[in-house]
Amino acid sequence: MSDETTTLAQLRRQIAHFVAARAWETYHTPKNLSVAIAIEAAELMEHFLWLSPEQAAAAMEDPRRRAAVVDELADVLIYALSMANALGTDVSEAVRTKLARNEQRFPPDQWRGRARGVDDASVGTTG
Repeated sequence: MSDETTTLAQLRRQIAHFVAARAWETYHTPKNLSVAIAIEAAELMEHFLWLSPEQAAAAMEDPRRRAAVVDELADVLIYALSMANALGTDVSEAVRTKLARNEQRFPPDQWRGRARGVDDASVGTTG
């Protein structure tokens, strides 16, 4: 199944079933899941440590290296969706709300081609 045919709700149910089948609900607390997300994100970053942007792009042309990165990305997403399950939050609504807030914070006419933290204009802003 692809992103075009799979819903977030389907993925969340599949993850919830996986967790329930192993009786892991006790461990899937917001605190533990937030730590797990951070750890998996660090493992994702590790694949690119010390590489230049060009080397990182080239590394993703290697099927083995790309598969390892995709596995880490999947871990981050699984834990993020597990966190949504644990919090009982609607992911689609959360993303839409955050994007709307970011639309106000980062108007395209002021931020096009600029990165927060790189330009002086972003000093003192918070996430």
